[in-house]
Amino acid sequence: MNKWDGVQAFNSVLDRRRFLNSAVAAGALAIGSASGVLPSFAQDAAPKKGGHFKIGIGAGSITDTLDPATFPDSYMMTFGHSLHGYLVEMDANGNLVGELAESWESSKDAKTWTFKLRKGVEFHNGKTLDADDVIASINQHRGEKSPSAAKSIVHPIEEIRSDGPGTVVIVLREGNADFPYLMEYFQLVIMPAKDGKADISGVGAGGYVLDAFDPGVKAISKRFANYWKPNAAWFDSFEALGIQDVTARTNALITGQIHAMDRCDLKTVHLLERNKSLEIVSVGGTQHYTMPMLVDVPPFDNVDVRLALKYAIDRQQLLDTVLSGYGQLGNDHPISPTNRFFAKDLPQRAFDPDKAKFHLKKAGLSNLKVSMSTSDAAFAGAVDAAVIYQQNAAKAEIAIDVVREPSDGYWDTVWRKKPWSVCYWSGRPTADWVFGQTYAADSDQNDTRWKNPRFNKLLLAARSELDDSKRSQMYAEMQALCRDDGGTVIPVFANYVSALSTKVGHNKIGTNWDLDGLRCAERWWFAEA
Repeated sequence: MNKWDGVQAFNSVLDRRRFLNSAVAAGALAIGSASGVLPSFAQDAAPKKGGHFKIGIGAGSITDTLDPATFPDSYMMTFGHSLHGYLVEMDANGNLVGELAESWESSKDAKTWTFKLRKGVEFHNGKTLDADDVIASINQHRGEKSPSAAKSIVHPIEEIRSDGPGTVVIVLREGNADFPYLMEYFQLVIMPAKDGKADISGVGAGGYVLDAFDPGVKAISKRFANYWKPNAAWFDSFEALGIQDVTARTNALITGQIHAMDRCDLKTVHLLERNKSLEIVSVGGTQHYTMPMLVDVPPFDNVDVRLALKYAIDRQQLLDTVLSGYGQLGNDHPISPTNRFFAKDLPQRAFDPDKAKFHLKKAGLSNLKVSMSTSDAAFAGAVDAAVIYQQNAAKAEIAIDVVREPSDGYWDTVWRKKPWSVCYWSGRPTADWVFGQTYAADSDQNDTRWKNPRFNKLLLAARSELDDSKRSQMYAEMQALCRDDGGTVIPVFANYVSALSTKVGHNKIGTNWDLDGLRCAERWWFAEA
């Protein structure tokens, strides 16, 4: 599965094929970031134009299309970012900044958002950006008949209208202080309007123009001469190759057939680290591995059983073995340390067999026998993680029967079907987004069926609250509720790990998505010929 999730976009893809008060008008919203240590050349070498950049991506399908509404995974997400622009952009420091929108502001209740468009932006077909383009592009994803996986993201929009050619007004059904962040979602590209509808042929306002497209195999774009950003899109051309087999991707990089690859094999990445012609880039973001329990199914309907299981796992061992150290410890809630609302004062849960036994006793049990369904379809090393968990839990008188499920059909027949399974989430840039999608009582992606009245009350209150200090308190309490009452064990946050030729230069790597926020084509360059 390539579960590049995000409301239902990420929800279909998650189906398992796989923002802010008026000061926001300045266009910068910090959410924090974290990245691996980068070699000095990567940050110090002056960017230069030229060259044909080739990257191997572990995704892609022959069913891929140029319609952004159908982008399913990192292959089209990355190539699409070479062609298109968005209203907003997350910079490498985790700040939300204006891209095609120069600024924005909200009403006091965060229901009405006004975006001022950047002047002089040209599409690849020569058309100048205006409000009609934005309206047509967003409307493509709206309506019951829309096939877009981003439909749920734009569903809260009650009205979208222009206030002159350079201004777009969006009215929401309810206030959302984080709304601008949603406009950075990978499917919400801005395309030129054609007869009132978005042109989905691949024409965009990005740094590169479509040159060739072989679905799932090879996609090529060439630098757009009239791109409005002066210090971006350094390559003469960009080529994305769909290479799903990690061994094949690795060999292509080592032999110089490509200049970069995503999703390194963590079991062998130490071998790549020895190669002086390569750089390993490890970026900590929002991706996390989870073990959801159906809390309406015994014995998981007992909170003390859930707590016993949360104390019965050695998170550090999983981090060191399954992730080879490329990640961070999880604390049984989905908010990563890179998020500005991360509850840093919430104590880190540690492996404690005695506490696990204590909670078993509170549940009226002296021991426990449960089954966990797992498959490497969930994430690389998911079976190994379950076996390690099994060994850990035995020290707390908990016997875990590890059920190895077939990879084929895992997301249809196991996840949300079996009482306890293994999963992963790519995470979201905002607390409201991840909480609303995966923990809200009414979400179809709530994979534990957990319904906590206090949590859901806070979720709605925090969504429209414009005072960040108040929101921070609410989100801290919500993280604690997930940790201590929720049905998900979240042992680790997994880094994005890529490998690059040392010929490739870059600055600080963005953390909101893989491959520098999916903008490697725009942000990277050849540091040497």
